[in-house]
Amino acid sequence: MHTIVHMMRHGEVHNPDGILYGRLPGFHLSDAGRAQARKVAESLADHDITAVFASPLQRAQETATPIAAAHDLPIFTNDELIEADNIFEGLKVSVGDGALRKPRHWPKLRDPFTPSWGEPYIQLAHRMLAAANKARDTARGHEAICVSHQLPVYTLRRFLEGQRLWHDPRRRQCSLASLTSLIYDDDALVDIIYSEPAGSSDPLVTGA
Repeated sequence: MHTIVHMMRHGEVHNPDGILYGRLPGFHLSDAGRAQARKVAESLADHDITAVFASPLQRAQETATPIAAAHDLPIFTNDELIEADNIFEGLKVSVGDGALRKPRHWPKLRDPFTPSWGEPYIQLAHRMLAAANKARDTARGHEAICVSHQLPVYTLRRFLEGQRLWHDPRRRQCSLASLTSLIYDDDALVDIIYSEPAGSSDPLVTGA
């Protein structure tokens, strides 16, 4: 039985202050983000989508909305799709400014492999795998969408491809509103296909 689970990153977020918003409430899609979500919905209009899941965060729910509407489906909220926890949440963390320039924060950066500043990569990979498996089981023989966030989606991909989970964030292949599509034959993962229906974006954009 052939099943596809599309792990989708949400669209661009309205973030004029350029902070790391993480799991903070109240961060919604920008006008560009809503356009990206609509573009992906249009690209999937002819697909056999029978289930739509989304992170509980507002930006993911808004990204899922046009896709669910196009297929006359409800959005199922799955907490396993939520953004990774991060102790720098609410701060500016861009290279060259913000929290990372302050010595009091440097001890929090001591371990990039776990990492020391947030949710362990292996824990993140396992919960995202659980979300993917749930979507696969719900949409067997069809397609499902799971709207999540950059780091969770990319960590799952690295885990499934057998790569080390720690990585350079500047090299993440997970643009805004991109799809990382998991292809299954029955329960066996046979391929991973990455696509950018809404176009490419910088992996370090603060609105991501």
